[in-house]
Amino acid sequence: MKFVDEFRDLEIAQSLSSQIKQTATKHWKIMEVCGGQTHTILQYGLPDLLPPTIELLHGPGCPVCVTPLEMINKAIAIATVADVIMCSFGDMLRVPGSEGDLLQARAHGADVRIVYSPLDALALARRNPDKRIVFFAVGFETTAPANAMSVYQAKKLGVENFFLLCSHVTVPPVMVSILQAANNQVQAFLGPGHVCSVMGWSEYEHISRHYQIPIVISGFEPVDLLEGILLCVRQLEAGQTHAENQYARAVSRQGNKVAQDILMEVFDVSDRMWRGLGTIPKSGYKLSHAFRKFDAEREFAVEAISTQESDQCISGQILRGLKKPFHCSAFGKECSPEHPLGATMVSSEGTCATYYKFGKHDLSAVGARQQ
Repeated sequence: MKFVDEFRDLEIAQSLSSQIKQTATKHWKIMEVCGGQTHTILQYGLPDLLPPTIELLHGPGCPVCVTPLEMINKAIAIATVADVIMCSFGDMLRVPGSEGDLLQARAHGADVRIVYSPLDALALARRNPDKRIVFFAVGFETTAPANAMSVYQAKKLGVENFFLLCSHVTVPPVMVSILQAANNQVQAFLGPGHVCSVMGWSEYEHISRHYQIPIVISGFEPVDLLEGILLCVRQLEAGQTHAENQYARAVSRQGNKVAQDILMEVFDVSDRMWRGLGTIPKSGYKLSHAFRKFDAEREFAVEAISTQESDQCISGQILRGLKKPFHCSAFGKECSPEHPLGATMVSSEGTCATYYKFGKHDLSAVGARQQ
């Protein structure tokens, strides 16, 4: 299949591996931003193709993982209202809140439904005028345009019973937050390919220049990631720091202007809370004044709900690349996909769930290699 098989070609992967080994003379720490990239890295065993001098750090680019605890609690509170149908993508239903999750709320009688598009939720609102339909809108710039379009269409069609519980976050500010931290370990980034297919990659040029760090926008197949790592290593070894685009088949410098326009019309940039990372200034979207009547937080008066994260979960340190799942005493024991303590163990793109899925329960050898 075009754009799949050739990017999983073993000979190409081995060639890139050899080039990385020949190029890397120093120890370098490279962070892949996206959870989908982390999933591929572990699924295909890419660390085994890298020299010991290259360490991959796993970043905060899993939308489920970074959705704050308070938003899960708000979703559950809204779902329990009698006339509400709460709609969500399936991976959000098992993310633990302070007490239970949306799946448990459904078991206790809440009308919680899995949909495949926010437009499905809008259609549900049109079919059920006696109900208030809430779509739990999470994710990065990749999913935000479709959610913006659902609200835009609701306003255009005069649908009064459709609402968004909006928890959208954006990638560049969290990268800056990681770089500004006193304990930052990241020396280069593999940038977010799917996000950049919407937003382009020009905004990463400023980050690269200002913080003097290579940023290579990368795809999600094994060959994509190995080539992205090679491009990072070449820059690091040469003392270069600029942004470049490995994912040229899907990403242009300017991105998708139509998608960007709908984002600008429906949303305003806002401060956002990130699970495990705290509040990051201007790192997300909220509904603009023109669309605020579709704001579920306002409609159901849940703005004041706040929470405290579990002290046992170290997801914040994992999302910043400071620790790996095997550094957590609860990993694979008290915390598993069946009984997750935090969101990084729930989502299929979460670092902890990915390590668990691909048999990385006993990582003594990997731990020794990466300490």
